[in-house]
Amino acid sequence: MNWGKYRNIIFYISTIAFFSCLMYWFVTEGQTLEVKENIIVKTTGGSPWDNFAESFKTNLHHPLALLLAQVVTIILVARLFGWFCMKIKQPSVIGEMIAGIVLGPSLLGMYFPEFSAFLFPKESLGNLQFLSQIGLILFMYIVGMELDLSVLRKKAHDAVVISHASIIIPFALGIGLSYYIYQEFAPEGIQFTSFALFIAIAMSITAFPVLARIVQERNLQKTKLGTIVITCAAADDITAWCILAAVIAIVKAGSFTSSIYVIIMAIAYVFLMIKVVRPFLKRIGDLQAGKNTINKSMVAIFFLTLILSAYATEVIGIHALFGAFMAGAIMPENAKFRNLFIEKVEDVALVLLLPLFFVFTGLRTEIGLLNDSHLWMIAGFIILTAVIGKFAGSALAAKFLGINWKDSLTIGALMNTRGLMELIVLNIGYDLGVLSPEIFAMMVIMALFTTFMTGPALDFINYIFRSHKDEEEHIHEDNGSKYRVLVSFDNPESGSTLLKLAHDFTHKMNGNKSITAMNIAPVEEMHPYEIDDYENEKFKDVIETSQDLQLKITTLFKASTDIESDLTHISNKGNYDLLLIMLGKSMYEGSLLGRLLGFTTKIINPEKLLNTVKGKSRIFNPSPFDDFTLQILDKTNIPVGILVDKNFTSADKVFIPIFNLSDFYLLEYAKRLINNNNSQIIIMDVAGQIRNNIEVKELIRSIEQVAPNHITLYNEKKIEKEFLETQDLMLISSKSWKNLIDTKSLWLSDVPSTLIVSNP
Repeated sequence: MNWGKYRNIIFYISTIAFFSCLMYWFVTEGQTLEVKENIIVKTTGGSPWDNFAESFKTNLHHPLALLLAQVVTIILVARLFGWFCMKIKQPSVIGEMIAGIVLGPSLLGMYFPEFSAFLFPKESLGNLQFLSQIGLILFMYIVGMELDLSVLRKKAHDAVVISHASIIIPFALGIGLSYYIYQEFAPEGIQFTSFALFIAIAMSITAFPVLARIVQERNLQKTKLGTIVITCAAADDITAWCILAAVIAIVKAGSFTSSIYVIIMAIAYVFLMIKVVRPFLKRIGDLQAGKNTINKSMVAIFFLTLILSAYATEVIGIHALFGAFMAGAIMPENAKFRNLFIEKVEDVALVLLLPLFFVFTGLRTEIGLLNDSHLWMIAGFIILTAVIGKFAGSALAAKFLGINWKDSLTIGALMNTRGLMELIVLNIGYDLGVLSPEIFAMMVIMALFTTFMTGPALDFINYIFRSHKDEEEHIHEDNGSKYRVLVSFDNPESGSTLLKLAHDFTHKMNGNKSITAMNIAPVEEMHPYEIDDYENEKFKDVIETSQDLQLKITTLFKASTDIESDLTHISNKGNYDLLLIMLGKSMYEGSLLGRLLGFTTKIINPEKLLNTVKGKSRIFNPSPFDDFTLQILDKTNIPVGILVDKNFTSADKVFIPIFNLSDFYLLEYAKRLINNNNSQIIIMDVAGQIRNNIEVKELIRSIEQVAPNHITLYNEKKIEKEFLETQDLMLISSKSWKNLIDTKSLWLSDVPSTLIVSNP
């Protein structure tokens, strides 16, 4: 017997047995040491099931278990409402704000009070508030880092008038509004000055992160307007937070005179951060220049800076969030360094912790308190004052500087976006006891309304000032006779590959072709200060490939919250003749879970789940395409070429299997490849359809006459592996591709690359 083979097993069993016996001996001997009179044995007297049920009920109400249940519920509901808002072209933050109100007493607490009391008992709100405050500190740190101070310094003189006008006008109107509502809505014992200052600052705030995302989504970041409005919002943010710090100091001290010491300490703190801490952090950041990672020691230094800064401002009396914002703003200005650090922070801050703040705000928001028409009239008056102050104030200031009416109104609409920043101010006011529950609910509604109206307002402004000829139509008027190819790519490698394929289809067309290379990137992957670097990185390889091919291309970059919709919209409106994309891969592709729940790489696809429920999508019929590709095929009105890439380099030898009469449109693409790339085309009459169709045979014969020896017709049904290995590309219809996948044809694995072409 070969004992070496069983040595590990014998050692394992022996070790377990020996130490088990040793533990048993210690336990047995230890029981002899017990003093029986002092031992208390807990007994419940019930059955084992009753004991288990009681223990399970106790575990459900344990603070940690309750907090985890709250976090899971909050994240799911926030993601769902955020997704819905993105589908209707609204910032996801609106959906998360609404999710908070839905889970609060305004809806869940009103219609499901028992469940609400179980999930969000009052004694658990302290833990929720604590975690949400940590999330806010990290969020404000990110907001500070997203400010591009170099741009702010260069452009501040152009934007400071608009920015400060957009603060002082609504601030003054907010104080005027407070004069009329103070007696009715101010909490007892709160001075008019404190109440008026918080109403005023709430009217004056602009949500820089939301505004920056909207600017990116609408491709305004490279325009003069986009630069102005981003700079205005950044200056607005810095100014508003400084004013808020002063307001908090005044409110806590009770009067301006009493707050002087706090303000002096705050000024000293800012001076120390800018003149001492910032140069120190810059030297540390310089050590990291050129590296793609940040070591743990540096991460520790920057987190300590954040925590100490937040601690300092909290102790001074101007709130920890100002310290977090300041810590982010003085970070080293190297864009790559900031991006690396933001990536370490934002997933936890924005996905896990920040939704807790929205729900905590929602639990405080009791819309049911607005139970008569008078209160709703006051809420409407608050909204009107906020819109006039911020929208009109910014627009008129911009117009005074000589900016045209369209851009001035656009600036006003964007600066009127309040979003999350407004909720932060309101919660600070609520915690300080300055805002009553009624006025808090009204102001939350105002924050929602002013953020929601931004998108429609921008669309309305563009509609009013639209030119007689749409820009796209003007471009296409010049290129109406050209063969237009749109190449949409996800990463630089796929962009280069698709560009080579587009070149093979159009090489000899000279001035009668137009190639557009497009990248649509998720807006959440970018930050305002790095968008140019992000775009350059995406297009670098594509531009180099176009230069190697001596191919003139047009580049198109867009930040998007809904890539599928934007891609199909651009394809349909752009008057293109062919869209080229890569075949994607779904994370759960082919699995029952994926088909049942509509899972994709985006975690969950509610649209697909809804189609499954409606019967439009079959669970047990796996598609050969990923969900993204299916969306494109369903919604585009132009031919789509989907490349299955296996190291594609050129389309010199192309194999086209014809399965039925509906596949004959592929011959037009074969003709283009012959004319432009001198491709060798082999057409295989797999189902014997060609020899029985005179029209198709004539078409093949006409191609042969123009380009003899470039097209060959095979009638064999059997496809040899050796033959496939000699081909560069297989050209196949989307319908036939699906049939091949369904029949699990083994020879598919032998084709180097495949272009699947749809016929809309």
